[in-house]
Amino acid sequence: VQLQASGGGLVQAGGSLRLSCAAYGRTGALYAMAWFRQAPGKEREFVAAISRSGDSTDYADSVKGRFTISRDNAKNTVYLQMNSLKPEDTAVHYCAARRTYYSSRSYTGEHEYDYWGHGTQVTVSS
Repeated sequence: VQLQASGGGLVQAGGSLRLSCAAYGRTGALYAMAWFRQAPGKEREFVAAISRSGDSTDYADSVKGRFTISRDNAKNTVYLQMNSLKPEDTAVHYCAARRTYYSSRSYTGEHEYDYWGHGTQVTVSS
């Protein structure tokens, strides 16, 4: 499967962005999906994950209550709605996919994902 992320940009603190990740090549509904991010000089970190069916989600503590992950399996697309953005959210955001038998399981470990898209830059100014 190939993943294409989009929706990044420059926004002021307190603003919102919605990232999209489209899956191509295989049926997206077979894959659990997630978003990770990497800030300059830092390691890549987990942001949010969603199960195949969409009924299970996980979030990093730093984004809980501000970010929402969702998916539209008919469109093979996963979204990350980011609200109340902070300068510390500035990073390249990556989407990832893992083929799984389990429809209601989400995965938070970077090593658990097999497919990665090119990142999309999110910059939050203070």
